[in-house]
Amino acid sequence: MLTTLTIFTLRPGTTRWGLAQMGTAPRQLQRVPGLRFFKMLGSGYDFGLKPNFQRYALMAVWETPAAAASFFAAHPLWLNYQQHSAETWTLHLAPLKAHGLWDGQNPFDYQTQTATAEGPVAVLTRASIKLWKAPQFWRAVPATSAAFAQAQGVRAAIGLGEIPVVRQATFSVWESAASMQQYAYRGAAHKGVIQRTRQEKWYGEELFARFTVLRSQGTLDGRNPLEGLV
Repeated sequence: MLTTLTIFTLRPGTTRWGLAQMGTAPRQLQRVPGLRFFKMLGSGYDFGLKPNFQRYALMAVWETPAAAASFFAAHPLWLNYQQHSAETWTLHLAPLKAHGLWDGQNPFDYQTQTATAEGPVAVLTRASIKLWKAPQFWRAVPATSAAFAQAQGVRAAIGLGEIPVVRQATFSVWESAASMQQYAYRGAAHKGVIQRTRQEKWYGEELFARFTVLRSQGTLDGRNPLEGLV
C-alpha cells in the first residue's frame, strides 16, 4: 500500500472551478481502481478561518504503488487538475505510527517495509471539532500557527479541512523525526493546546499519523520543500 498527499495551487481565475471540484471530484475518485481511501480538502490562510480558494489537497491511500502511478500518469481528473494548477506538490508517504479514527476508520493502519524513522517525516493531525467547542479551538489557532513559524526543521505546514470550522486538519513536513519531536514535546504553545483538547474534550473524533517521506515531487510556493533531502 501507499499513501500520497497532493497540494494543488490553482491558477488565477479558477476559483469557481476549484470550488465545484470539491463537489464533483469525489464521485470520480470513488471509481478509481486501487484507491482505498481518499479525502478532498480545502485550505485556509495561516491555519485560520479565512479560506484559501486557490489551494486544495488530495489525501489518498492506494492498494498498490502501481495503482497510484496509473492515476498520476493518465487519469482525466488528475490531468484536469494539472491544467488548472499553477503548481502541484505530491508526497509519497509510508506510515510510521497512526492512531485514532477518520470517519470511523484508521486508513493508515498498515505495515510497510519502506517505513523508517530516518530522513524527513510528515505529520497529519485531524479532528472533528464539537460545534460548541469550536470557539475555544479557533482562539487557540494563532498561538499554534506562530509556533509552527518559529519551529526549527519544519519545511512546510498547512491547515486543511473537509468542512469549514468543524472538520479540520494540519499537515506538516519536517527535516527529521528529531526536529518534529523537539516541536511536539518541548514547544510550550503546542503542549498547552494538546492538554486543553484533552481536558476540555474539544473533539468528537480525531486521528494522528506520522509518516516517512518516500518521495517529494513538484513545488509549493515555487520550490520543492524537501529538495536535497529525498
